[in-house]
Amino acid sequence: MTSLELSALAPSEQHFLASKLLSDYVECIDDDRLEEWPDLFVDDCVYQVIARENADRGLPTSAMFCDSRGMLRDRIVALRHANIYAKHYYRHVLSNVNVKGVQDGELLVQSNYVVFQTLVEGDTQIFNAGKYIDRMVATPDGLRLKSKRVVFDTYRIPNLLVTPL
Repeated sequence: MTSLELSALAPSEQHFLASKLLSDYVECIDDDRLEEWPDLFVDDCVYQVIARENADRGLPTSAMFCDSRGMLRDRIVALRHANIYAKHYYRHVLSNVNVKGVQDGELLVQSNYVVFQTLVEGDTQIFNAGKYIDRMVATPDGLRLKSKRVVFDTYRIPNLLVTPL
């Protein structure tokens, strides 16, 4: 599939492909297969986690920012070997996957998410909620993320953000 073919696809096909990539994305995180997570991005990508307050005001300060797949891999290496945090599990719930169209060969997609966090003791709480703003591109390996902007609704994250959202 090439970027030109994205615009030729029916809206239902675009929606299916975008939904599949988003499902693969959250499954990687929820199943703790984080080493596979960067493979869902192209090499020259952007991953940003930003508070809604900053996003709405056009302020660039982010809770997390990576501008290449190599940085995503470094993030996972640090998470696995350098960071110390309480063992926890994530469970994502996605909704309202909305393909906005194709622009410059990129599929523009917005969706909502809620992340539940369960600690080893068994307590589950809502950890984070917001929206994904994605740019997806066609590659020989299928659809991949060119950019993922995670805009979280709360003005603070209740504890350390170590695992990708």
